[in-house]
Amino acid sequence: MKTNSKVFVLLCGCLLAASTMLTSCEDFLEEKNYGNPTKLEMTQDEGTIVMMVGQAYADVKWLHDHWGYWGVNLLTTDEGVCPVRMPGSHWSDAGYWRNLNTHNWNAFGDAFKNIWNTTISGAILCNKLINVLDSCQDVMAPANYKLYKAELSCLRSYYYFMLYDCFGRIPYIESFVQTEAEPLMASHLVWAHLVYNLEQSAKDLPAIGIDKSAKEYYGRCSKAFAYALLARLYINAPSYKTYDNGAKEFIEALTSDAEAMALLDSVGVSISSETDFYNNACRCCEQIISGKAGSYQIEPNFFTNFKIDNQESRENIFVIVEDGRANFDYRDYAGSMANKLRVTMLTLHYNMQSIWNLKEKPWNGFCARSEFIERYDKEDVRGPGNEGKGTLNQQQWGWFVGPVYNKQGTAIQYDDNQDTVIIKAHTAAMDNVKWLDEATWNDGARMFKYEVDKSGTYKYCENDFVLVRLADIYWLNEEAIKRGGTGTTHLNDAAFKTIMARAFANNSKTEDERVAMFKAAYGDPASWTEKEICQERGREFAWENVRRRDLIRCGEFEKIQYVRNGDGNELVTRRWFPIPFQILEKAERDEKGNPIWTQNEGY
Repeated sequence: MKTNSKVFVLLCGCLLAASTMLTSCEDFLEEKNYGNPTKLEMTQDEGTIVMMVGQAYADVKWLHDHWGYWGVNLLTTDEGVCPVRMPGSHWSDAGYWRNLNTHNWNAFGDAFKNIWNTTISGAILCNKLINVLDSCQDVMAPANYKLYKAELSCLRSYYYFMLYDCFGRIPYIESFVQTEAEPLMASHLVWAHLVYNLEQSAKDLPAIGIDKSAKEYYGRCSKAFAYALLARLYINAPSYKTYDNGAKEFIEALTSDAEAMALLDSVGVSISSETDFYNNACRCCEQIISGKAGSYQIEPNFFTNFKIDNQESRENIFVIVEDGRANFDYRDYAGSMANKLRVTMLTLHYNMQSIWNLKEKPWNGFCARSEFIERYDKEDVRGPGNEGKGTLNQQQWGWFVGPVYNKQGTAIQYDDNQDTVIIKAHTAAMDNVKWLDEATWNDGARMFKYEVDKSGTYKYCENDFVLVRLADIYWLNEEAIKRGGTGTTHLNDAAFKTIMARAFANNSKTEDERVAMFKAAYGDPASWTEKEICQERGREFAWENVRRRDLIRCGEFEKIQYVRNGDGNELVTRRWFPIPFQILEKAERDEKGNPIWTQNEGY
C-alpha cells in the first residue's frame, strides 16, 4: 500500500532531468514551453515547488546499498560480517568484504568511491535548487521560500553529514557556482557549517503533527530530523577530530578559527568545553522528546517500525521511502549499486526462497558476528529468541536462527545433502579470523526485524528504511547526560518503560513485569555507564546506520571480533575512511604540480 506521501517521494525521485538542471528562475522564462513551468506558474503553484524540491531526495536512496554508506558502516562494526561461504567460495570478491570485516581496507574500495560520488551529487543538486529558490524569492510567498529553502538546506546537510562521517575532510560548498580548486575543508570547520545550517533549518522546518501532517511530510526533512542530526553532531564532536577520542584538539581548532566561531556565534552556540557538546545534545534531544519538534510516540511493538507497511509507525522520524517493485533497477553488473533496499536478499539463506515464495533467491551473505548475537537475552525479541524452530517459530524475533523447513515440515537440504540449520556462529572455530574465509552456507544469524514479503509481490524490500526514530533520541539524551550534559533524564517516563518492556514482549506478562525482565537481563539503565548504553544501542539499533560512530565515540571500534590484534597497536586511523584513490587521482594540482587534495592519515 502506498500513501499519498510515498507516491510523492517516488515521483519526485523520477522526474525528468530537464527541470532539475535549471539554475535560475530566469531560465524558465528563456525556455520554449516544453513542459517546464514559467517563473510565475512555479511560484503560484506550491505543488510545482514541492515536486521540484522533492527531486533532491533521489540520491538518498543510494545510501542504504551494501556497496555504499550502509555497507561500510555495517561491516566495519561488531553488528555485521560477510564471510566467504564454503563450498564454492561464495562472497569471496577478491577479499573485499573480508577487508571491511577486519579493518584492512584501502583507498581502492568501490564503496568509498560510491559514497563520495553519491553524497556530493545530492549536495550539489540541493545547492542548485536553492539557487532556483533564491532567484525566485522576489515573487514567492515569504513563508514558502523560507520553508522550502530550509528543507533543501537540511537535506544538503544530511548528504554532507554522511560524507563527513566517513572522511572528515571534505569538499564542502554551499553555493552552486564554479570555484577554483582549494584544499579539503578541515573537519572542525565542516562541523561548524553543519551545525550552523541545521540550527537555522530547524527553526523554519515544520513540526510533524503540529504544523504539517505526518502523511504530507513522510520521508521528508522535518524539524525533528534537523534536531536529531544536530544531536548526533554534538554528541560525536570529540570523535570527529582526534584519534584518541579526546575533545581538547577539536575545541582548540574551533576556538582558534574565526570562521567557525562566527558561524556558531550567529546561531547562539557556545563551545568552550567538552560539556558544551553534551549540553547541546541534550537541548536538541529535548526538543524532540518534549513534542515541540513534532508529535512522535514509542511504538509498543518493536516490529511496527519495520513492517512492510511501516509508514504507519509513529516512532520513525526519517525514513527512505522504498518501492519494492522491480522497476528502476540499476543493478546492471556485479558490484554496482542499486537504489533499492536489498536487506532481505543480502542476509537470507538461498533455501528460504521456496518456503516463503520469495520473488528472487536470496544471496546468503551478510549475517551477525557471533559475539554480537550473544549479547541478547534469550527472551529479548530483538535477538534470535528461544524458540529454536526456525521457519516454524510462532513469534517474531529480530534475528533468524534455526532450521529452514519445507512445506512438508522437513529441513531443506542443500548441495552436499546437509540440512539447512542456520546457527549463531558461536563455536570455537568462529573465534578465529580464519572463519571469515571458510564459513559454511549456514553460519551466522540473519537479520530478520524487517518484515519479509512472503506473498511474492515484491522483488526488493517494500519496507521503508529507517534512518532516525524516537528511541534513538531517548538513548542519545541519556548518554549525553552520562557524559556530563545538563538535561532531563526520561528513564522513568512511560515512553522509556515501553522501550524496555517491548524488548520482552513475547509473553503475557504486564509491562512492569517486562521492564523488570529487561533490568534483570541487562541491569538498570540508571546505573549504566556510557559504554553500557552503547551496548544497548547495539541491541536496539542493529543495522540502522549508527553503530560505527557509536563504537568510535565509545572507544570500542578497534576492539571488535576479528579486528582485535592484542598488541595494543590498533589502527586508530581507521576511524576515518581513505579518500578514494580515483578521486585523488583526478584532483587538481597547484602551480608546483602538487595535488590540492591529500590523503587521510594512515593510508
